[in-house]
Amino acid sequence: MVQPKRTYDERPDPVPSAEPSAHTPRFDTLTVPKASDVLAAEVRERILSGEIGEGTALPPERQLVEQTGLSRATVREALRILEVERLLEIRPGRGGGAFVHRPGRESLANTVRLVIRGQQIRLEALHETREAIEPTCAALAARRRTDRDLAEMDAANAELKEAGDDVQRFLRANVRWHNAVARAGDNELLIGFMSALSQSIHAATNLRQFTGADIREVTARAHARITDAIRAGDEAAAMRRMSRHVCGFARAAAEVDVRERVELTDPEG
Repeated sequence: MVQPKRTYDERPDPVPSAEPSAHTPRFDTLTVPKASDVLAAEVRERILSGEIGEGTALPPERQLVEQTGLSRATVREALRILEVERLLEIRPGRGGGAFVHRPGRESLANTVRLVIRGQQIRLEALHETREAIEPTCAALAARRRTDRDLAEMDAANAELKEAGDDVQRFLRANVRWHNAVARAGDNELLIGFMSALSQSIHAATNLRQFTGADIREVTARAHARITDAIRAGDEAAAMRRMSRHVCGFARAAAEVDVRERVELTDPEG
């Protein structure tokens, strides 16, 4: 029996290839965020944008469950996330609840301290950071200082001179003066960084070779000259003198300090 000839349109459909062609759309694996992360992100944004002000109490947990349609466990997890981030303060008992706490310089300082300790930042890196930050702090202080700022710097330097052989008192006064210069610059980020570096400044200067009477005298004299430039509003001189002060110390310390890292201690302790 003769088979009829097939026309072009009668050819069988091609078998689909198992491999997608170059023109086939591809999709990446999707990661769906946890509901608690989504809620935490929304509350975080409303706090940081200023929509929810400092000290404002969030709705009670039961209301948050009703308003969001999420489970109580999810709401609690979101609040814990924000508490760890220090955006919320959880107060127990009658009149308690979750209260908004907007981040300030202390939040930055705490974070930088954790990085310094957790990453075991090299002593050389700490010196480099001081060399980068402190001259700018001094220049800003010369531009913006108030009489109160000058009084604080003078008091810190007076205490440094009066410390005598009390090395720890000398070191605390030294840190106090450097922080006073940073505060006089009125830059929240720099103030936060310097506050965080206070522990490293204390630890880096806690060297027998750098706590003798001659070194204490040189330090007091350098502080006085920098303070004079700040008092006179001379930004260039304040920056130059501070740079000479911290860079000179870093170079001298490098010659005798064999430590790669320092153990941070509280300079106020």
